[in-house]
Amino acid sequence: MFQDMSKTLTESMEPFKDLVNIQTRMLEDISRRQLECTRACIEATMQQTRELPKCQSPEDLMALQRAYAAELEETLRNAGEQNIAALNEAREMIGKLTQDSFTAFAPPQK
Repeated sequence: MFQDMSKTLTESMEPFKDLVNIQTRMLEDISRRQLECTRACIEATMQQTRELPKCQSPEDLMALQRAYAAELEETLRNAGEQNIAALNEAREMIGKLTQDSFTAFAPPQK
């Protein structure tokens, strides 16, 4: 009897374990991408700092600033798109998990 209850409890907890796994993978993915984005922003800043002494005129400085801003904008846009994709993927997986869990409790079709 105890083994049956233990088995039932373990089986009923599976969707929650799956939910936690989905959320963990999503957060790990977003964290990894955020670290990559931060690294890219720091590298762009360092590159701009190295190029700054080479500027001979205000026009050179403006061109350098435009290139820097464009690079940061692209990096941040890509990071945002990737984060949204990870969130959408997790949402779809959670939706499927929820649907499958509720389907398991549905009465059998005649």
